[in-house]
Amino acid sequence: MTRLPPALLLIGALVVAATHLTATPAFASPPDPPALSTINSELATIAIKAETGSAGYSRDLFPHWSTQSGSCDTREIVLQRDGVDVVTSSTCSATSGSWYSVYDGAWNYASSDVDIDHVVALSEAWGSGASTWTTSKRQQFANSLSDGQLIAVTDNVNASKSDRDAAEWQPPLASYHCTYAKHVVHVKYGWGLSMDSAEKAAIKSMLATC
Repeated sequence: MTRLPPALLLIGALVVAATHLTATPAFASPPDPPALSTINSELATIAIKAETGSAGYSRDLFPHWSTQSGSCDTREIVLQRDGVDVVTSSTCSATSGSWYSVYDGAWNYASSDVDIDHVVALSEAWGSGASTWTTSKRQQFANSLSDGQLIAVTDNVNASKSDRDAAEWQPPLASYHCTYAKHVVHVKYGWGLSMDSAEKAAIKSMLATC
């Protein structure tokens, strides 16, 4: 086997090192929503109904955060999934890392500054059909990792959203409106939840930016 001269080996090593130093780490995110054509088809089948309101609603009726694996609960799993260079303790708590919030375009460097948002808010889900579900199904919904229902975002932005739907609140970062609307549609379609007419109009407006 032909041996490369030491000078070439050194140059190769420097190139590899430079690549690692200059590469921008990609941040993770929830599962990608379907293509726009699929989302439009799903939206067309979602029932349009007036919301029943929050009477009888309690977050305790949507138990979270559930244990997912070992000592890791849903919140910690999402923090690991959506973060960059996340370091965890022996009990799965995120002790360091970086989190990019797609709602406002801000980076957060402490897990205490990050909330896990329910894209379809729990109270909103309650008034859109979840009030008839079993507690077990509501628990599955509140801890769902298989769709776009959960996402790590800046805590005060999540607080500003609260339990409002798309007709009442949209992400401050307009460039995320398309993806946000897709997630809302896909989650509501997948879980058989309804929309009122104002929410559907707002969703259509956001999808028009795709």
